[in-house]
Amino acid sequence: MKATALLCLLVCIAITSASSQKLDSLSIESYTAAANGILKSGLTRMGAYKVLKELTSKVGARLSGSPQAAKAVEWGRKVMGEMGFQNVHLEPVMVPHWVRGPVEDARLLGPRGINRKLHICALGGSIATPPGGVTGEVIEVKSFEQLRALGDSAKGKIVFFNRPFDQTKFNTFEAYGGAVDQRGRGAVEAAKVGGVAAIVRSMSSRIDYVPHTGAMQYVDSVTKIPTAAVSTRDADIIDSLLASGEKVMLRLKLSCKQLPDVESANVVGELVGTEHPEEVIVVGGHLDSWDKGQGAHDDGAGCAQSIEALRLLKEMALKPRRTIRAVLFMNEENGLAGGKAYAAKDRPGEKPIAAIETDAGGFTPRGFGVQADSEVFEKIARWDFLFKGMDADRIVRGGGGADISPLARKGIPMIGLRVDEQRYFDYHHSDSDTFDKVNERELELGAIAISILSYTLAQEGI
Repeated sequence: MKATALLCLLVCIAITSASSQKLDSLSIESYTAAANGILKSGLTRMGAYKVLKELTSKVGARLSGSPQAAKAVEWGRKVMGEMGFQNVHLEPVMVPHWVRGPVEDARLLGPRGINRKLHICALGGSIATPPGGVTGEVIEVKSFEQLRALGDSAKGKIVFFNRPFDQTKFNTFEAYGGAVDQRGRGAVEAAKVGGVAAIVRSMSSRIDYVPHTGAMQYVDSVTKIPTAAVSTRDADIIDSLLASGEKVMLRLKLSCKQLPDVESANVVGELVGTEHPEEVIVVGGHLDSWDKGQGAHDDGAGCAQSIEALRLLKEMALKPRRTIRAVLFMNEENGLAGGKAYAAKDRPGEKPIAAIETDAGGFTPRGFGVQADSEVFEKIARWDFLFKGMDADRIVRGGGGADISPLARKGIPMIGLRVDEQRYFDYHHSDSDTFDKVNERELELGAIAISILSYTLAQEGI
């Protein structure tokens, strides 16, 4: 009686799901059993946590072009091989090699003998200061428009970009999107008005003394000036001093530099499809990280989940009809070379049908975001009932990831794991992004969700 009631409930869920696609009761039973098996197996063994612990402890931070990134590539190949994945190989790609250097120092030099050390870190791609540093009066702005309106009064100054996250935004990635242009373009905009350096409020909603790095870009037609992120707590201190009418001076010293590009690689491993091996579902995260912390949430978690998603299927002897390919992409943080190279590679006879990325941290999964046309979206969304028991059944429009975005431009459906992201920017690109900040059950549940979706799509197609 209980089994009959459960089956009826599942049928109702399927009928009322976001999709109009019809599923027969046999399919519902079969995929529900597989999903339950994956869930049980994953939570019993916690394989993703073991993989992430090994990556963060044996390799650590993995900045593109660094010896640690090269070590991570070999680590990825070794792990996939030991797990028995098929066609494990490296796909070479040239990547940038920026180094932070040993010197990062900033001091407030204000009235009454103030000489306060700030918590800063160079932004990825910044040039160094002269050996003696750069000293200038600090001028604060909240927007590029405000900066341009200053005209000649900004010449010779150190421009302080201090637009915080909008704390009223529920979605922290939306808040990040509303502030991150300061980091990416701040140095260029400051140089256009004659600024000698730029400092940027860290991209975090947390108020603390931990600075957050991240990529910035120069343009050849504008003078290059050094730039760094300052902790949110220090940003508030500078803001208070300026608001009181104080003239604030700042001395900045950085020793970072850009070295020639080096060869690295994406790491690839597969479960080859039994019936349609030429049709491929990509599952991946990015293997590189910034050189702060251990790159645990960003994106060691995504790499561990991608590996674990395939391992779970292999452990349960679930043989997909279509190929499921795990890709550990290189150079997402400061160039996207791995994602571009993967999409550009000629793969004769192959037909990619979907790409799934996990790059929002190892937090509790809530569902998936899908970038595809309406017909494909509904073919994916009809499987939402498989994730209901783990409260991860919110399959919504819009999503994906940076590494798979070049595939999306070729018309391939793009899917991103959606998580509870409220804590993500507490750690993002900072010394706080360490293994101890990751919860083993939350991490594993993300891997389980990816495993279930990739297997189901590999069986049924899109």
